[in-house]
Amino acid sequence: MKVLSLFDGISCGRVALERAGIKVEKYDAFEIDKYAIQVSQKNYPDIIQHGDVFNGDFTQFKGYDLLIGGSPCQHWSIAKVNRETTPDGGGGKLFLQYVRALKESECRYFLYENNNSIHNNIKEFISKELGVEPITINSALLSAQQRRRCYWTNIPKVTQPNDKGILLKDILENGQPINDDNGKSRTIKASYMNTSISNLTRQDGYGASGAAIPVDINKEYGLDNLDKKDIKIRKDGKEDYITAINKNSTICKPIRIGEFGKGGQGQRIYSVYGKSVTLMANSGGLGANTGLYKIDLPDGDYIIRKLTPIEAERLQTLPDNYTEGISNTQRYKCIGNGWTVDIIVHILKNLKEEIK
Repeated sequence: MKVLSLFDGISCGRVALERAGIKVEKYDAFEIDKYAIQVSQKNYPDIIQHGDVFNGDFTQFKGYDLLIGGSPCQHWSIAKVNRETTPDGGGGKLFLQYVRALKESECRYFLYENNNSIHNNIKEFISKELGVEPITINSALLSAQQRRRCYWTNIPKVTQPNDKGILLKDILENGQPINDDNGKSRTIKASYMNTSISNLTRQDGYGASGAAIPVDINKEYGLDNLDKKDIKIRKDGKEDYITAINKNSTICKPIRIGEFGKGGQGQRIYSVYGKSVTLMANSGGLGANTGLYKIDLPDGDYIIRKLTPIEAERLQTLPDNYTEGISNTQRYKCIGNGWTVDIIVHILKNLKEEIK
């Protein structure tokens, strides 16, 4: 199969094709992030890199079988102040390069992805341009991450995948959380958007309560001076709280159990017995060698740390150390910009049946 990939990033599409058992004859990529290209070339040196999509002559790819890509959603994201709600701005211009590539290359099959939170005006514009309606799939079905994405494709027979029931605790490098003597679990903290997300819960998953370290990220580690008065513990354990996966329809979500600071995005506390919040493109924050710190809380002792790059890779169902070779800050960014590989595998398996 000959594949054309726009906004290729770290070539998650190539990983998915390989995992789906689809033999790739040629894989041509358009990407401008030097760190993403470095990761891509390390893992797949045969990928041909072409640079900026705006400079692409896609007629050279006539006869290719599959066009894949997901244009950057920063212009359209609900997290962006004054986000674009029509396709007339920068986000629309990027997407139209995908449309141009599809028309010029005449690829038989296509797969386009973007965030589920983009405005309905934009979703309707994408559907009109591509001639298909989006399929919304939550990565939580096949990974430990809550990540709702829309997929526009002409690959037939795409259905919702079966829920594997994977939770954040299942992808930790050090395995199951370690019990303290009082029956509480030692837990994990992730740093995103230059703040912290702490995941705390009881070992049994009930009546969860917890706390986060107040972190000054402008200092090298900022974890030495812990002050209990800055720690807020959620008492009710109710918000976003799902302890099991309903086999009929309910997908387990991130379980919010507390907060620190003002409780804004990146300052909310989640349990390892739920899903991870969505990885962001601007992830990073504290260094990976920050270490583990024990703190005393009213309901027990906890160990708090950040997600490692390998754990972030696992949230996207990438191979361990796939992004190794660049700084951790760039690893988090590249991973957050990427696809959940096993969702793409699920879609591409239908293509494998088509091309037999």
